[in-house]
Amino acid sequence: MSLVGAVEAGGTKFILALAQSDGSIVARHRIDTRHPRETFPEMVSWFEAQADTHGEIAAFGIGSFGPIDIDPASPTYGTFTTTPKPGWSGARYQDALSGFNVPILIDTDVNGAAIGEWRAGAGQGCSTVAYTTVGTGIGTGVVKDGVPLAGFSHYESGHLRPARKPGDDWPGACPYHGDCLEGLAAGPSVKARWGHDLSNGTAEQVEQIAGYLGEFAATLVLLHMPERLIFGGGVMKTPGLLEGLRKAARASLNGYVAAYDRDLTDLIVLPGLGDDAGVTGAVGLGLQALSGKNT
Repeated sequence: MSLVGAVEAGGTKFILALAQSDGSIVARHRIDTRHPRETFPEMVSWFEAQADTHGEIAAFGIGSFGPIDIDPASPTYGTFTTTPKPGWSGARYQDALSGFNVPILIDTDVNGAAIGEWRAGAGQGCSTVAYTTVGTGIGTGVVKDGVPLAGFSHYESGHLRPARKPGDDWPGACPYHGDCLEGLAAGPSVKARWGHDLSNGTAEQVEQIAGYLGEFAATLVLLHMPERLIFGGGVMKTPGLLEGLRKAARASLNGYVAAYDRDLTDLIVLPGLGDDAGVTGAVGLGLQALSGKNT
């Protein structure tokens, strides 16, 4: 049975996995995201050890933080571009994994998670699914029938600018845009503003972040009309945040989209796969690479 390597590469951690051709994971490992000079060799060493133990790896699937070039026809495919994470601009997965000499399929971490949730999580049975992560950064993957949507590159939803709440004059923490969604509601931005994680925030603080995320959810509805909106990431584990997000999304739409003018408990949800959404999607990308699709 062929084996695929899978990488869920986030701004804080890399989840590495080895899976069989039926998608079942036989081994996994977590490493911290540091400078690529440290992270990539540790990643490669783990996969080399797994190949020695379990057998040859036939393909890799990678769902990565970005911005990153995800166009397989591009000469810079798999290369980080204008990422604010120090040291990562110009780094390239194919360079790190070249010793395996196998197909590699690379997409964003949120597209990977969206694929995972569509395949085996909260997006099962839906045609169009939007998956948003709210953690170290904010990003969204939208899949239609299991295929990620994009233009010449992947979406950058975290850098949309929501309408500021009355009295909120904090400048935001994004190094590019200040008060974009990521600059207001991502984990590091919340901590920069209030000195603590949102899970330790006041009810008013949680409500404020829910308002920004709910307005963004309404934007996703207007742009993509998804059958399900899935919100994952560490910040979304904050008690009361999901409920506040649903309420704010419905209020923002104000009855304009009839399908969303009701209780949104079954439409705006947490990941069905929990923290495994991303790695499940990376396995799915690896299986596509194995089958020769978009390699």
